[in-house]
Amino acid sequence: MDHEGYEPLVSGAGYRAIFMGMSDVLQSIKNAEESAEEKIASSNEEAAKILADARKEAADLVQGAQDGAVSSTVKTLDSARSKAGKEADGVQAEGAKAVEGIQSSAGDRREAAVQLVIDSLMSN
Repeated sequence: MDHEGYEPLVSGAGYRAIFMGMSDVLQSIKNAEESAEEKIASSNEEAAKILADARKEAADLVQGAQDGAVSSTVKTLDSARSKAGKEADGVQAEGAKAVEGIQSSAGDRREAAVQLVIDSLMSN
């Protein structure tokens, strides 16, 4: 290509102004990229913190639920033991009365049987 007759669009001082303007634009782009990278790093740190806090809160909730379940189970078992103990005491008392009645009846019948044997022997 022949450069004869070719005139640059900008020459001399104007060329320097465009070059400096481009330099400023490039620096501005570089600064924006660095700022964006810092924001990304900061956002990643914040996201990691939020995630860690959420995991801790979830673990605390699970532990609390487990503790509550254990406490509830212990209360239920204690209540069932108490109720069963009262029922067993009632059954034992009824059984003791029944045994006492049988012993009393047996004693009365034994006396009657002994008297019958004595009367039988005396009449002979």
